[in-house]
Amino acid sequence: MQRADLDKRPVDVSSMFDGVAERYDLTNTLLSLGSDRRWRRLVTRALDLRRGDRVLDLAAGTGTSTEPFADLGARAVACDFSLGMLHVGRRRRPDLPFLAGDATRLPFADATFDAVTISFGLRNVVDPDAGLRELLRVTRPGGRLVVCEFSHPTWSPFRHVYDRYLLSVLPAVARRASSNPEAYDYLAESIQAWPDQAALAERLRAAGWDRVTWQDASGGIVALHSAVRPG
Repeated sequence: MQRADLDKRPVDVSSMFDGVAERYDLTNTLLSLGSDRRWRRLVTRALDLRRGDRVLDLAAGTGTSTEPFADLGARAVACDFSLGMLHVGRRRRPDLPFLAGDATRLPFADATFDAVTISFGLRNVVDPDAGLRELLRVTRPGGRLVVCEFSHPTWSPFRHVYDRYLLSVLPAVARRASSNPEAYDYLAESIQAWPDQAALAERLRAAGWDRVTWQDASGGIVALHSAVRPG
C-alpha cells in the first residue's frame, strides 16, 4: 500500500477500499462518534436539491451518502471506482443506480448533472485537480458542487488534540472495528497531508469553479466547499 505522502496508485487505493467495504459504514460511524450522519445531512442541505434534479455522488462507496438524495426525489447516481464498495452497495440498496467510474475520466457526457458532490473521496483521487475539472465538465452551467472532506481544525489547541487522535486513537479503534486496519493508517496520514480550507478553495477556483465558499463542521475536522459552474 502506498503511503499518503507518495503518489497514489489507483489500483492500490481501489484495493484498499475493496478490503474495507463490508464494514466500512459501521467503522466510519464508530470512528467519527456518529458525526458522519450529521456531515451527510449538511451535504444534503448544501446541495439544495429539488425533485427531479440529476445529481452525481462521486466516491459514493456503498451508497450511504447517496440515499438521502434519492429520498428527496432527485435522480441520484452513485459512482465509485472500488468494485468491492459497489458490490456491497448494490446488495444493500438495490433501488439505487451504482456505476463504476474513475474520478479523472468520468463515464458521463458533458453537462449531465444539475449537482455533483464528493464526500471524503477527493483526497484519494490520484489527481484531485483533474477530478475537479471532470466534475466541472459533467455539471450543467449554473449547476452546483459540494465537496465534503476532512480538513484542519481552526483552533490550535483542538488541532493538537485531533492530531493525537489521528495518530493513536483512530488506528486502535480501527484494529477492533475494521476488516483492514492498515487502511486507516493511510486515512490518518492522508488527512494530515491534505490542504487546508483556503488552499482547497483556491484549487476549486483554479479548476474553473465559481462562487467558491466553505463552511467548517466539527471545529474544522471537516469542511464543506460549495461552488457553481459558470455560465
